[in-house]
Amino acid sequence: MMEFIKKIGSCIARTIRFIQANFKATLLVLFILWLFLPSSDEGIGAHNLEKISLSGPILDATSIVKQLDEARENKDIKGVLFSINSPGGAVAPSVEIAYAIKRLSETKPTVVYAAGLMASGGYYSAIWGSEIIANPGSMIGSIGVIMEGADISELMQKVGVKTQVVHAGTYKQVGTFDRPWSNVERAELEKVIHGTYELFVNDVVRARHLDANRSSEFADAHIFTAAQAKQVKLIDAIGVEYDAKKRVEALTKIENPVWNKEDPMDKFFKRFAAEGASLAHMYFPPVTLK
Repeated sequence: MMEFIKKIGSCIARTIRFIQANFKATLLVLFILWLFLPSSDEGIGAHNLEKISLSGPILDATSIVKQLDEARENKDIKGVLFSINSPGGAVAPSVEIAYAIKRLSETKPTVVYAAGLMASGGYYSAIWGSEIIANPGSMIGSIGVIMEGADISELMQKVGVKTQVVHAGTYKQVGTFDRPWSNVERAELEKVIHGTYELFVNDVVRARHLDANRSSEFADAHIFTAAQAKQVKLIDAIGVEYDAKKRVEALTKIENPVWNKEDPMDKFFKRFAAEGASLAHMYFPPVTLK
């Protein structure tokens, strides 16, 4: 008996020593097992309501648009809750998401929920929802456009660095950081910024049925609390996620609502991708909705 216990103890000790010596490899194995093992909600049955989340800066719309279009094409999905917690981001991806929501809301109830921050491009993404419900503590709005650039010419002069450029086209150097922008270049950038701002405001006006002549009240980069946003009609109601889900269920009129459950690994990868995109955005800032 003692011999058997010694063998068991020896086996456990070897296992512990192996884990200590190969800690990273062990983590990798566990990660792979977690990745390929079936998720916990498999076999429960198909869901008929879907929650899709947008979190962090908007720099690439591919994944979100794919989820929205798949929900639209899936006949089993009767309604969608689109949860947003985003400060905004690049113009084109925000527009892509907005029009994906438009397509979706034309076929089935789509309630947009402001989970915390729904500003600028984050708000642009929301405008075509069937209804917009905001958390009481959320921040809404910031309908505006910005382009930022540094002038490091004095720093370059101190360290003895000069740029050499060959270009064709009056505006080819617009936005460069090695010198101050000329008045002509600034005017060119302002043309782009104002054009993008008009696009943003006009889409908000059409989607939310607002008066374009009163855009200074709801646009102009104003930031609102949920209550203030409701006053200027940027949202329809105030509530928490529970209320938003119940509203989706009410609009769909289904007797047995079943919501999807996001796989933990998918959630991990989405957050990882968002962090990576945010880091890239710090070094390569485009024209953004802020």
